[in-house]
Parts: sequence; C-alpha cells; structure tokens
Amino acid sequence: MLFSWLRRRRRNKLMTQPFPEEWRRILRANVRHYSRLPEPERRRLEQKILVFAAEKHWEGIEGQEITDEVRVTIAALACLMLLGADDYYFDRVDSIIVVPGEFERRHTHLGGGLVGHVTNLGESLDGGPVKLAWDEVLYDAQDRNGTNLVVHEFAHKLDEIAGYVDGTPPLPGHSERRWEEVAGREYQRLVRDVEHGRPTLLDPYGAESRVEFFAVASECFFEEPLQMRDEMPELYGLLSDFYRLDPAKWDED
Repeated sequence: MLFSWLRRRRRNKLMTQPFPEEWRRILRANVRHYSRLPEPERRRLEQKILVFAAEKHWEGIEGQEITDEVRVTIAALACLMLLGADDYYFDRVDSIIVVPGEFERRHTHLGGGLVGHVTNLGESLDGGPVKLAWDEVLYDAQDRNGTNLVVHEFAHKLDEIAGYVDGTPPLPGHSERRWEEVAGREYQRLVRDVEHGRPTLLDPYGAESRVEFFAVASECFFEEPLQMRDEMPELYGLLSDFYRLDPAKWDED
C-alpha cells in the first residue's frame, strides 16, 4: 500500500514537469499517431511518456546508442496503448533492450532439443524485458504499413498480466467469454485465409497462434482502426472496450 502511494506520488510529480520541446519535435518527426490525436489526448500522451521514459531501464546493445530519439519514440508507441489506463505503465517491464536491427535467438523444441536460430525483430521475454530492433521501430512509427513492432511486443506484456500468456487479454468474466467467441472465430478465419493464400487485413503472422493473434489484432487496432472497425466490428469493439480507446475517431477527425 505504501509502495503504491509512493509510486503514484512519484508519477504525479513526473507528469507535472514541462514536456521538452525537443521531445515534441521527435514525436512530430517520428510518431505519426501524435499528430492524429486530439489535443487533450496529445497532452495525456506526453505525460505518460515522461513517466515511462523515466521509470524504465534502457539498454542499447550491439552498438545501439540510447538517445532521446530512441527513448521518446518507443515510449510514445507503448504509451499510446495506455491512453485509456489510469495508473499503469507496463509495471512488470523493468528493462527495454534496443538493438540496431534484426537479431537471432536460439529456437528449441518443447522438449528442449535445439532446432537452430530464428531471426527476430522483437521479443517479449516472459516476466522479463522487451527487446526491439530500432530500425523496425522507426519504420513502423513513421509509415502507415499496418504493423507496429512496439505495440505487438507490449501487447504480449498485457497478455502476461494474469501470470501466463494465452492470447486472452485481462478482461472481466462476461467480456472474456465474448472475447473467446469473437476472437476464436476471427482467428480461425485468419488461419483459413492464410492457408488459402487470400489477402488479410490482419498480419498473417497472427495465424501462428492465439497468442500472436492478440498481438497482431492490437497492431491493427492502432494502425488501421477505420478498416478494422468496418471489416471486424465485433473484434474492434472488444479491443476498444479493453484499451478504453476508439482510435477510429482519431482518423475521422
């Protein structure tokens, strides 16, 4: 209880600090979502960036320098997901590791046998840090390509809140049942479309598993909200209830 009070007090103090004008220039140049937001949400995003950037441990490896541009860009994309939240900042994520580009990791069978190496752009380690390729983060942030690496990896962290990752966000009971019905149906549709080579609004990677489906659906929710609302209104509505946001309105204005 005392820790929670001290944390809220520290965060409130951070949010009263002036937002650096140089950081605004970074947001205008790198994060296209920033200009889409109505003024109140833009200021709320800035407040959340101040907290997120200060609370996380930032580590650059493989020659990647951690600059204000790196911190502010990643923090903005992660905090975009938190605009509807009151006092939550991916609290179980202590560290963010940034590399210049794609990286390799070992891939093993469930039984532990080594298969080989796979190439990744991002990674959300269970109970641990998030690892991101900076060149992909910047590309997604600046261009409307329908994908967003930061949203994808931090969606896994939201999925992890309950203590395990299963592709179901932390929802109240009746909404969780509705999620299982709607997301299950859309997941199966995506799997069928990918198997038959049909074009899909959602990234085909979401057909890999229900876990990846939630992350990919979250990407689409923030990157292509109008199209998602039109083509998948039930799934859009559930994500809107979960994130407490309606990003389609940002594109309409």
